[in-house]
Amino acid sequence: MGRIIVRLDRVMADRKIGLNELSEQVGIANVNLSKLKNGHVSAVRFSTLIAICGALHCQPGDLLEYTED
Repeated sequence: MGRIIVRLDRVMADRKIGLNELSEQVGIANVNLSKLKNGHVSAVRFSTLIAICGALHCQPGDLLEYTED
């Protein structure tokens, strides 16, 4: 079975934006955004994904990657 890898940290580094700043822009608690960044979530709401993509000016595919085990 495959898995999804979250690349939020890479996109944030490319955009030179920190977790606190992104959290404020997106309106998501810092701790929840940190869990997402570290891949410790099992689901992401589309509204959250839309807000993150809007703040980082990226596509969902920039943030999520599918890989086979």
